Amino acid sequence: MYPRSINVGWLVLVGDLTAAGCSTHKDELLPHGQHTMLDIWNANAVSVTHNSVDKQLQHARSKLKRSLNEANKDLNAYTRTAQNEIYSQFKRLPNPDLVMYVFPHLAGSDPVPVPGYSTVFPFYQRVQYAMPGERTEEY
Repeated sequence: MYPRSINVGWLVLVGDLTAAGCSTHKDELLPHGQHTMLDIWNANAVSVTHNSVDKQLQHARSKLKRSLNEANKDLNAYTRTAQNEIYSQFKRLPNPDLVMYVFPHLAGSDPVPVPGYSTVFPFYQRVQYAMPGERTEEY
């Protein structure tokens, strides 16, 4: 076994190294200049918009995007997405709401009058889904 003084010495050394590693000032670690983020953004945004090749490219892209959107309007019903796949294959079964009337009554350890009220709850506790191909029309 090592003497206790050696273990304490190691702990002190490790503690000093840890404290020295955390003593960096933020300006030394991340120096910043005179420009703000807005200045940098404006300088770069202006250089992009004044370039004629970039303008032509933007115009061509927007024209292509518009024509694709117009062509896809008719095809949106045929596009497979996760949502329409679930709803088209597994239809929700009807779950009728039941309306229950609670008559006026006394409640609690001190009989406190509770007025009558109506409440609605679903017939089935969970949402039920039909298997693909099962009949789902309401009767």
